[in-house]
Amino acid sequence: MSESLRDQLLKSGLAKKFKSEKISSEPKPERPPRVQMTESAVKPQPTSPRKASSQAEVDLARAYALRANQEKQERERAQREAEKLAREKKERKQKLAALLDGKSMNAADADVPRHFPHGNKIRRVYCTQEQLVQLNRGELAVVQLAGRYLLVASDVALQAQAIQAETLVLLCDPDAPPEDDVPADLVW
Repeated sequence: MSESLRDQLLKSGLAKKFKSEKISSEPKPERPPRVQMTESAVKPQPTSPRKASSQAEVDLARAYALRANQEKQERERAQREAEKLAREKKERKQKLAALLDGKSMNAADADVPRHFPHGNKIRRVYCTQEQLVQLNRGELAVVQLAGRYLLVASDVALQAQAIQAETLVLLCDPDAPPEDDVPADLVW
């Protein structure tokens, strides 16, 4: 009753004896005596399985090291590219801010809203009645800077568009055919 599970499996024939038990129970075969050879008589021997496995391990380790190095270089390249893009974007914003500095025509007493589509939403900018007429004629335009919509002259808006295309939000072309039956000067 105190037999171990291993002993029970061995008795039933479901398990085999371990190598160490087989080796200790079987007599060891005698080895032939070693013969010393001169250097000229030594032939290159094929690599043993042990050397082959260690060579494979070295090759595998080298492959992992190469892959890790390539991944590191790729991450560094992507980081440099992202830094370059961020630097260029910052420079464009600075140029845009310098261009639009003092050229905004937003009036403090503006009470007429001019609606326009931007970013899949209807946005608005407040202007005076005179500015609304100029805006609809294409003499004024709306640009976006730092989340604000600014009324500027159309030539300034085109310069801003040259610096950063998505800055220009609204520039009416009075000669363009209407897209629908709603007039541009409709206040709603």
